[in-house]
Amino acid sequence: MARPKKAPAKRGRKPAAAKAVAAKTAEAVPAVVASAVKASEKAHAAVTAQQAKVDAAATKATAAKEKATAKPTPAAKRAVAAANAKVKAENTKLQALKAEARTATVAVKAAQIEAKAEEVAAKAIAAVEAFEASLVAKAEADLAKAVAAFEAKWRKARGKQDAAKVKAHATKEHGKASVAAKKLKAKATATAKTATAAAPKKRGRPAAAKATTAAAPKKRGRPAKAAPATAAAPKKRGRPAKAAAAPAAAGAAPKRRGRPAKAKPAAAAAGTAPKRRGRPPKVAS
Repeated sequence: MARPKKAPAKRGRKPAAAKAVAAKTAEAVPAVVASAVKASEKAHAAVTAQQAKVDAAATKATAAKEKATAKPTPAAKRAVAAANAKVKAENTKLQALKAEARTATVAVKAAQIEAKAEEVAAKAIAAVEAFEASLVAKAEADLAKAVAAFEAKWRKARGKQDAAKVKAHATKEHGKASVAAKKLKAKATATAKTATAAAPKKRGRPAAAKATTAAAPKKRGRPAKAAPATAAAPKKRGRPAKAAAAPAAAGAAPKRRGRPAKAKPAAAAAGTAPKRRGRPPKVAS
């Protein structure tokens, strides 16, 4: 009785791992993962092709067995042995290709894990950089606030110090100015008094000094004894008599041009003795 034929394996069938890899290649993947996926697809394609060869060798082996069973000749037996050896060789190649396909699948997973790790590391680096940038920005803002606060505090303290210095300097300068003003005022007062005391200058030669009526001519020898004082006039009751009015300005002698006339001796000096030659008498003490 002939053995039933095995159903041939469906060609083009991919393992579940290959389908998962093919689905992930549609997405944007790193170069390492893409290369691993490409190698895995190639290995699985080789497995599929080798499986077809194994199926063909198995079909030939089955046909050879059936022929040898119907007519067991030595040639038929050799054909069966050759067909079985072919199936075995193709099956050995298939197992090697399947091992390579499994290795490629593992390589894809490793590449995906590596890419995921690199992505996580990149995200961590980006997060650290973003955190650092936020800290730098915050530090700059805090520094600006601190500088502004310190500047305001420093200006306030310096303003108080400068105000105290200005006040002390103003007091010192006002004191100097007050002393200088007093000195200048005293000097101006003295100058004004000197100006009022000085007689106005007249044009021409100055007049000769008038002889004093009370001065007696000097005599030689011992001075005469002082005369007894005359009795004072008796006081009169009532209001004193008015002083004699000064001569009217109309009766005054007109002014003459040129040198003024010599002053006439006083009336009291007319009754005195004439001047004598020689040393004048000593003045009575």
